[in-house]
Amino acid sequence: MRRNRVERLQELLRAELGSLIQKKLKDPRVGFATVTRVEVSHDMKFAKVFYGVLGDEKVRKSTQIALERSAGYLQREIASVIQLRCTPRLSFKLDESIEGSIRIEEIIKKIHSEKETE
Repeated sequence: MRRNRVERLQELLRAELGSLIQKKLKDPRVGFATVTRVEVSHDMKFAKVFYGVLGDEKVRKSTQIALERSAGYLQREIASVIQLRCTPRLSFKLDESIEGSIRIEEIIKKIHSEKETE
């Protein structure tokens, strides 16, 4: 029962935070960031928000700083949308799996193009 509740909260947080970051967060340092997943602790007091961002290292770093500084604002906005006894404290982590999958895709394309030229 508790596990299902945590999973539902994770999915709800992912959707709401993604929407808030895209629509309400007006910080120019935030690049094109998308929330990929959210991990909520078992006691539902903490949430790790994993995000992906397109751009170079400078854009990633500025997005990280902007998201960390706007954590309080985002937490208040979540509290107004989701009725919980305690809104989880948010922390942001860069999800590097997107970049890994892009690199793998590029390698596969390169292999296919080499086979076609043979």
